[in-house]
Formats: sequence, C-alpha cells, structure tokens
Amino acid sequence: MRIAVLGAGAMGALFGGYLSRENEVTMVDISRSLVEKISRDGVVICEPDRSAGCYYPAAVSSTSGMAPVDLIIVFVKAMFTRSALEKNKNLIGPGTYLMTLQNGSGHEEILLEFADGQHVIIGTTQHNSAVAEPGIICHGGNGPTHIGCLNGEASELNMIADAFTRCGLETDYCDNVARLIWKKMFTNVSASVLTAVLQVPLGYIAANESAWAMCETLVQEAVAVANGDGMNFDAEEEVEEVRHVCENSPDGITSIAADLKNGRRSEVDSISGSVVKASRRNGVPAPGHEFIVHMVHAIEGKSDT
Repeated sequence: MRIAVLGAGAMGALFGGYLSRENEVTMVDISRSLVEKISRDGVVICEPDRSAGCYYPAAVSSTSGMAPVDLIIVFVKAMFTRSALEKNKNLIGPGTYLMTLQNGSGHEEILLEFADGQHVIIGTTQHNSAVAEPGIICHGGNGPTHIGCLNGEASELNMIADAFTRCGLETDYCDNVARLIWKKMFTNVSASVLTAVLQVPLGYIAANESAWAMCETLVQEAVAVANGDGMNFDAEEEVEEVRHVCENSPDGITSIAADLKNGRRSEVDSISGSVVKASRRNGVPAPGHEFIVHMVHAIEGKSDT
C-alpha cells in the first residue's frame, strides 16, 4: 500500500516505522529538521525489551506534486487536523481512505470535509510511545488496534487490517464505530490524563492506591456518560481493561503527559472534554471530568506566566 502519515511525532513515527516494513510509507511533518533527521538516519524505535530497530520511511515537509495515496493516517494533534489535511489534500483521491487514530473523539467530523463516509476510518490502539529525541522514540507498550468505517461494510477494511498486522501492528475491524469511539476514550480520559497531571508513567496509576482510586472514578463516570448515549458498557469490565493497559505498559509516557511537561498545549478538550460535552448533551453528570479539564488548562496556563 501507499501510505502517508501526517505527523512524525511519537505515534506517527511508531506506525510509520512499522508500516514501512512492507509498504511505501511517507512521513509528513512541518518540522524540516525532523524530516531531515528521518531522511538521513531513519526512525529508531526502542522497544520495551530494550531492543531497538531502525526503519526508513520517506520523510517530507511538503507533499506538493505527489500523487494520491491509498491511505492517510492522521497523527497530528487534534487542533491541527484540518490544516494538515488542507495542506496535503493533493494526496486524497477518490479511493483514498482517511484514518484517525488520534486520542479523543469528534475527529471524523473534520475528516468528512475531505472524504465521504465510506472512506473515513475511526480507530483506537493500545500502542503508546514517547519521543526520546527527534527521530528516536520509545515504544512503551503494545496491544490490539481496532478500526471501523463510518459508512459501508467494515469488512472492506480487511486489506488495511491485514497490512497492519503483517507489519507487527495487530489490527482488526468492527462494525459499531460509535461504540468504538467511546471505548477508545476510557483509558485516555482516566489513566492517560492522570499521568499528565501527576507527571508519572502509566504503571504508577495502577500501582498507587490514591492514583488508582481517581482513575477508577473517572472510568466509572465516563462509562455512565457513554451508557447515557445507549452504549451499554459494563463499568467493571472497562475498569479492569484500563488497569490491564497500565500494568502492561508500566513505563508508558502518554502524549498529553509529554505536552504538559514541555509546556505545550494539550488535546484535553477533545479527550476529557468529549466526556463533558456528552454529559451536557445527555444529562449524565461528569463532575470529575469537568474538574480534570479545568486542572489541565490551569497547568497549561502556567506556561503563559
């Protein structure tokens, strides 16, 4: 497949590197220095077992003159999605699939401005990674990736799922995208956002009694809001799945934690803010998530003083 990955940060580099094993991959990033580094030295992925691999996808800061590709994976921050797709819309042809594996929800609304519902893919992944230095990432943990399309038969995505799986990214497809969107958020709006506020790795959330109590409350609250949308999740099952993610990736550093550490604006409005938005729509209270959104913005505000 011909694949373009928009954003060569931690997750973009991870997927771009792995997928380049068997596909023609182009990494697209606005940072010229990062593009030059990847073009020269490749993408180095340091694995949890301390091994490392180097991969050589193409890397560009401009796609001007390039032909449409089979698949575009969006890994830029949520607030930059529209501008990234606009700048690279020459890569989008009638048969091009647009995939978001970004944290949070609502990204499909922007993708639909550039492709029809049969070519918009929503996904969630249990992989996590962090940037050690430009072009070098630390793969904190792995797990399955699930994808689904907004319209049409999910089975049409079999070719994409197989391509991902062959490259070491175990992937399957499902039909209920609305449920998929909610399910992908439970870890992000609980453990992930707490790693940012506390500046700790994922393992600490499950290991520390007080951190886990907060995490469990956030999961249960998010499940209640999701069920207010008719999703019928089991709260205990989702709590255990979040714990499993934390324990399987004890050294995992989330992107939102890295953003707050480095004084960058985070994606909290499209992550925890999504729960708050749904809460206000369906009337199921979400006071913990409202608190977390304000807490993250307060931390971000420290960089402006």
